Amino acid sequence: MLKKILIRGAMIIFFLILVLFVYLLVAPVPIQPVAWQAVPNAGYTGIHAANHDLSGLQLIPLGKESGPEHILPGPDGKIYAAVASGAILRMEPDGTQLETWISMGERVLGFAFDAQGRMIVAIPSRGLLMITQDKKVSELVTQVKQIPLQFVDAVVVARNGKIYFTDATQRFGVNTYGGVLNASMLDFLEHSCTARVLEYDPATSAARIIADGFCFSNGIALSHDEQHLFVSETAGYRVWKLSIHADQLQLKDKPDPLRASVLLDNLPGFPDNLMRGTDGKLWVGIVKPRSVDFDKMSPKPWLRSLTLRLPRAMWKVPKDYGHVVAFDETGKVLKDMQDPPGVYPETSGVTETAGRLYIQSLRANSLAWIAKK
Repeated sequence: MLKKILIRGAMIIFFLILVLFVYLLVAPVPIQPVAWQAVPNAGYTGIHAANHDLSGLQLIPLGKESGPEHILPGPDGKIYAAVASGAILRMEPDGTQLETWISMGERVLGFAFDAQGRMIVAIPSRGLLMITQDKKVSELVTQVKQIPLQFVDAVVVARNGKIYFTDATQRFGVNTYGGVLNASMLDFLEHSCTARVLEYDPATSAARIIADGFCFSNGIALSHDEQHLFVSETAGYRVWKLSIHADQLQLKDKPDPLRASVLLDNLPGFPDNLMRGTDGKLWVGIVKPRSVDFDKMSPKPWLRSLTLRLPRAMWKVPKDYGHVVAFDETGKVLKDMQDPPGVYPETSGVTETAGRLYIQSLRANSLAWIAKK
């Protein structure tokens, strides 16, 4: 009798293992992963050698809000911050008089002000919108070539009024795929590199594609003479320099370097927001360190599909690590500031003013700053 029970139990266990094995191999996943080869990670060495220059940040409480992902001084001299709830906060530079300026109902990933003081906002699923100072909201761009934008991420406005913005993926819209974080993760794992940089001309209400083929185009900034754009490619660990005159460039076709070239390459983490600083500097936030496991999976599409079938609790998420980098328009690194313990998490960018560096974050419950030295 005992022998029969043991045999039956073994058969049940075998059957369950077989079911699990089949599930891990063939259960449907939303990605169609593409093989690629990650550049060997040099890590925190050389110009990116580990340091603690970003330690000891001062914190401005945000009340019930969190995730000051993008920060910018407004035409009124106040600081504006887009947070996770979809609100845009406004405060004095020292953090006093904190208020909700407007709530958009969905996270704003980037914004900029035009010459008239209107705020141009990037909302992933809604496209590019404009908010006047009396808080009237209107749509600028929701589709290009009659195809809806999927993940509008960052925006910058030129002195001539033209607006440049990133569409981080054409594959994974935030509403369809569970929000900003989940859609981003799916795009990273698939690595089909469908992201774009676009231009919108308010004078003609026309939008055009400058370049296509980024592996998650994210932050964007203009050169001092406004003839070039700098674009962070998050899943490629690099920053590009593009001519604003480029038209429908395909990065996979290795375009003319005068039109598109890599300015910073093989960064030790995932680059996020790009912001112009003072004295010709540009700042990029490194939101997380690179993942050894993610890099190892680059030439193995099947393994990335299998990963999606595993419980999220089994995933190895890169640790928090504060890191921001300043560089010039030639790609020379001018400053590298780090906080290895990652006390202030997911440093998405830097907003530089006359006396302070404000540190942006995807999920911190405060706005951090450090006095300039």
